[in-house]
Amino acid sequence: MAAGQAPATVRKPRPRAAAGLVPIRSVGPRERHRILSHLLALSQRDRYLRFGYAASDEQVQRYVDGLDFQRDELFGIYNRRLEIIAMAHLAFAPTGQDGSCAEFGVSVSEHARGRGYGARLFERAVVVARNEGVSMLFIHALSENTAMLRIARNAGATVVRSGSESEAHLELPAPSLDSRVSGIALGQFGEVDFQLKARAHQFWTFLAGLQEVRSGVRDARQRSAP
Repeated sequence: MAAGQAPATVRKPRPRAAAGLVPIRSVGPRERHRILSHLLALSQRDRYLRFGYAASDEQVQRYVDGLDFQRDELFGIYNRRLEIIAMAHLAFAPTGQDGSCAEFGVSVSEHARGRGYGARLFERAVVVARNEGVSMLFIHALSENTAMLRIARNAGATVVRSGSESEAHLELPAPSLDSRVSGIALGQFGEVDFQLKARAHQFWTFLAGLQEVRSGVRDARQRSAP
C-alpha cells in the first residue's frame, strides 16, 4: 500500500435475513370445503402447474373428494378469515407398497406468493415424513414449474429432467429425538395460531352482526318517528 493511501474498504456480504416461523396447521377431513375453495381459486395456469394438467372444476372436486386423511398428511397456512392461502399434500404409499417413499405437492394462492410459504410447507413435510420413517421424498413437477423445483434444489434434492417433466428426490435421515420434538412443537404452534384466529374471527363476526342489529333498530325508530 502506498504511503498516505487509505486502506481499501472490504465489503462483507450482507447476512441473509432469517426466515420467520410460519404457523402451519394440519388440515383435517372437516375442512374439505376450505381445500376446495383454495384450489378452485387457482388460475388455470396454476392448476396446470399444481396437477400437471389444466384441471377443471369437476376434476378438482374429485381430487378433494378422494383425499385420504387417514393415510396422507395435508398442511395449510391460513389467513385471518380462516381461508387456506397455501397448502401442501404429503402423500404416503398405499398399504402393501413401499412405505419408505412419499410424494410432496404444494399450491400457494397468487396474492400470498413471495413470502416463502412453499419452502416452509416443504420443510414441515420433511419433518413429518422423516418421523414417519420415510427415507425418500419425491416431487413430480412440470419442468416449467421453476418455483417448485427451486424449493427442491434449495433443500438439497436431486432433480432429474425428462422432457416436459422433472422428478426431484430428497434422501431423509432416520428420525431422531430432535425431529420428533420439532414435529410436536410445530404442530402445536400451528394449532394455537389457528385457534386464536378462529376466536378473533368469531368476535368480529359477532360485532358485525351486532352493528347490523343496532343499525336496523335505529332505522326503525327513525321511520316510526312522527
